[in-house]
Amino acid sequence: MIFGFLIVLLAAFLFCFQNVIVRVLFTEHTILGLLQTGGFVEPTLQNSFLLMFMRMLIVVPLMPGLLSKIYPSIWQEVGQLRHFKQRSLLLQSIGGGILMFLYLALLYVSIGLIPTGIALTLFFTYPVFTALFAWKWLGDRPTSIRWLIMILAFLGTYLTLPTSHSTGESYSIIGVVAGIASGITYALYTIVAQRSFEKLHPVPYTWISFATTLVLSALCLVIWYQPQPLAWWSLWIGGLLSAIVTFGGHVLNNIGIRLVGASTASMIASSNPAFTVVLAWLTIQETLNPVQLSGVVIVTLSVALLSQERLLSKSNGLQGK
Repeated sequence: MIFGFLIVLLAAFLFCFQNVIVRVLFTEHTILGLLQTGGFVEPTLQNSFLLMFMRMLIVVPLMPGLLSKIYPSIWQEVGQLRHFKQRSLLLQSIGGGILMFLYLALLYVSIGLIPTGIALTLFFTYPVFTALFAWKWLGDRPTSIRWLIMILAFLGTYLTLPTSHSTGESYSIIGVVAGIASGITYALYTIVAQRSFEKLHPVPYTWISFATTLVLSALCLVIWYQPQPLAWWSLWIGGLLSAIVTFGGHVLNNIGIRLVGASTASMIASSNPAFTVVLAWLTIQETLNPVQLSGVVIVTLSVALLSQERLLSKSNGLQGK
């Protein structure tokens, strides 16, 4: 049990580390107080497509070997989606990939414009939006306790909002809007995924999502990207590091879920904003003021409580049956 807990904790750390890497690629920082580097590209939507493409170009080819071991029937199920009867499920899976592409692009922009911990805190309001979307489309009406927790999460989000003097007023607004929009988009992704999982296993669905993100980021680069002089070696190194920690995080997280269960893993994942704040402070000396720190803590606790409340509701529902 302790080993599984540590595995999931390490996975959460790797996911946080990838966000710090993205921040450094967009903004110059002093790493560990020793090496000044970063700021290789401007934090724009087009450059988000570029970084996303570079990461996915490495991750997607690595995934088949891992996923085949986790779920041997993956390619058989992916192949069945070509049949006409499975066309709606295929479109649903591709739709999930489009939403993954959008939330990653928006999250990258947010990380580039405002402190990493704040961007991740804004993104991690997604369970609140997921609860609202589930109420509208899945008929899962929030309980009174769930409403109180969601209000608490929004209060924490408000406290984390950056002040204009720290990043520039226009950049702060765009970064905040992109961070919240990424959370809303990811909430939609989880709803689409939940519906798809009724007929399709999560493993092939995940691969389709990643592959769709790779294709869409490549298409966006072909259509919209304007050639510019860039530090390509530095970007590829950053892309490689980001791909490694992304791949490693997914591997460890899947192992951890097997060892401690999905509920415990999700509870640990809810601490991602707090982990990101600590990691960003240790590695790139990125600091938040006391009010913003309290907001991060409130959102982290709210997400953890929301996850626990939903688990208890499901458990009580099963017992009632």
